[in-house]
Amino acid sequence: MVEAYAGLARRVLAAPARLGRTRLVAVDGPSGAGKSLFATRLADALGALPGGERPPVVRTDDLLDGWDDQVTFWPRLERWVLGPVRAGRPGAYRRYSWVRRCFLDEAVPVPAGPVLIVEGVSAARAAIRRELTLSVFVTAPAELRLSRAVARDGAEILPELRRWHVGERAHFAADGTEAAADVVVDAAPTLPHDADRYYVRRPRPGQRDGLGGCPR
Repeated sequence: MVEAYAGLARRVLAAPARLGRTRLVAVDGPSGAGKSLFATRLADALGALPGGERPPVVRTDDLLDGWDDQVTFWPRLERWVLGPVRAGRPGAYRRYSWVRRCFLDEAVPVPAGPVLIVEGVSAARAAIRRELTLSVFVTAPAELRLSRAVARDGAEILPELRRWHVGERAHFAADGTEAAADVVVDAAPTLPHDADRYYVRRPRPGQRDGLGGCPR
């Protein structure tokens, strides 16, 4: 079904904060699925609401210490961002340079505002699930995801990318990420829609919307 980013943004703001006073939104899914674009459009929709403000978007790719840090980066995210925001204080993180292969000195501030979006593989992992106001899983066919990743980063990353795909499949299977998500997004839909304003949600029988519901 086709749904509006603006509608989802309103539902996020109407739902309870679970990371201290902040509504934490996690946008998860495999590499090349379209997580970054979804997170950006949702942030834009939140900022466009009357009286709203655009939330920060923390991308987990910026926190990885190279390819082998696929899911083990989490303590860094907790220490730099989630912990401070949970306590009502601003956080800050240092971006990893994939060219220089080190963390840059400049700190990126993360305010403890009404909403925080974290986007990337394992962002909606079980360890943070109880503190999420919304979890989104973005998916697309494997062939399309691979072609998107190669177009974005170049064919020279293929060996590392194939290892990455094996790792993310293992993580998602063990974590049950997609089954636990509040919203599953089809990022390669056949339904016609304005992709800047709408997304296609993949319906699942018997699934209830987690927004505003009981604590997980």
